[in-house]
Amino acid sequence: MASLLFRQRRVSALGVSRILQAVNGDSFRLQPESNCRTFATFGVIIRNYSSGKGTAKLDFTDLTRPHTWYLNARKKQRKVFLHVGPTNSGKTYHALKRLESSSSGVYCGPLRLLAWEVAERLNKARVPCDLITGQEKDEVDGAKHKAVTVEMADVTSDYECAVIDEIQMLGCKTRGFSFTRALLGIAADELHLCGDAAAVPLIQELLKVTGDDVQVRSYERLLPLVPLEVPLGSFSNIRTGDCIVSFSRKGIYKLKKKIETGGKHLCSVVYGSLPPETRTRQARMFNDASSEFDVLVAGDAIGMGLNLNISRIIFSTMKKFDGLERRDLTLPEVKQIAGRAGRYGSKYPMGEVTCLDAEDLPLLHSSLKSASPTLQEDFLENAKLSENYFFANCEEMLKVAAVIDELPLSLQDKYLFCISPVDMDDEISSQGLTQFAENYAKKGLVRLKEIFSPGSLQVPKTHSALKELESIHKVLELYVWLSFRLDESFPDHELASSQKAICSMLIEEFLERLGFQNPTSRKLNSLMAKKRRQYL
Repeated sequence: MASLLFRQRRVSALGVSRILQAVNGDSFRLQPESNCRTFATFGVIIRNYSSGKGTAKLDFTDLTRPHTWYLNARKKQRKVFLHVGPTNSGKTYHALKRLESSSSGVYCGPLRLLAWEVAERLNKARVPCDLITGQEKDEVDGAKHKAVTVEMADVTSDYECAVIDEIQMLGCKTRGFSFTRALLGIAADELHLCGDAAAVPLIQELLKVTGDDVQVRSYERLLPLVPLEVPLGSFSNIRTGDCIVSFSRKGIYKLKKKIETGGKHLCSVVYGSLPPETRTRQARMFNDASSEFDVLVAGDAIGMGLNLNISRIIFSTMKKFDGLERRDLTLPEVKQIAGRAGRYGSKYPMGEVTCLDAEDLPLLHSSLKSASPTLQEDFLENAKLSENYFFANCEEMLKVAAVIDELPLSLQDKYLFCISPVDMDDEISSQGLTQFAENYAKKGLVRLKEIFSPGSLQVPKTHSALKELESIHKVLELYVWLSFRLDESFPDHELASSQKAICSMLIEEFLERLGFQNPTSRKLNSLMAKKRRQYL
């Protein structure tokens, strides 16, 4: 995803997650050959009619003024603070301190893990804070603060303070519309934006028309980041605090096995398709100085602001497969990942970064010396857009639309399934969505036991079994997501949540069993088995 962030000049104009909420009535067929402009034009029609503009002739291809869609935010004279700088520079820390001292506020992050961290931080500071993501809602009595994933940002409420983390993601083709919607739509007296300096010119330009007062606060890295002149070479050179990065599940487990075979270290594992709960526990084990898990093997998920006590980043490769081709890492990807080495307040006074192989060092060094390019992209034709915006990539939505197109569902229900967190490239996940949608269309009631047998989950013994369990977790997560929005039709929320938690624990047991089993590791597995029995 990071490979797309800095290639684009414009931001996504389609805050489609709420466009069709006012629609009801006859079913509407979403043809699979349609493109994302269908969502755009239809969304503008709905907004114009609902705003009481009467029967005036409408140019419904004109999307040049998306800032006018958010009346609550436009009523405010917002003060916008851009906190920009490299990783580990304290920019997010300063924004969160202001959030903590405010009478009401919201934090919007790109990951559930980051929302969890902020909610936990505020609650520990005795600032009651709700946690709201697409899959969970943890409400605290008396809370006037929220920590949310950016897609769940509320643009109808008023806040004293709001924080949007990783704001440069407004240039992301798939999720950029959520960051754009939050940027333009959150009604806060103070709006704090944290991210890369490459986003500053674009944000300043976007907010010229909103009347907001924009201030830029630049930060320098708190600890030095030292690119090493020599590669890691042998795995015998791995040391406590290292994080070795790979860009595939197979590569991650191969590295974990090689490191642990040496008998000196145990490895925590963090990568994108792990359940969030598992990623959180793995990260905490690595951060815990008393834990035996003193090395981290990770994918590029660590580049998204996770707080990790890393001394040295080691790139196992400087190439990744992005879904289309195997290519060199982009400059922003290298900087985001490398910058996770060294953390202010940890026991490591500086961060180091190197590669596994000497041939990759030139790309690493040149990337770290170069400035991040500003967001830019070629102009998208066929609709009247401001030059600052581009259409979101709706490919995933269209894959779902092709599956549910013929089902007797209302437009609103079809749209709800289209924006659900389903992985259509995962066979089990896509089958789960199909069965959920079919059962909902036939009976209006979807019981989890119709497609899933509680108590059947086991610790995976192979990598293929692990992949299958991760897919089952996605299906359970989808059910939980739907149960929040269609609670009467998806009534087994508690059962799905408990089975999802078991999935995470079983996956974590598999991770621990990959390593050599010393007494502490066996004790850990016993503890996890005890926790698992609590859900049975």
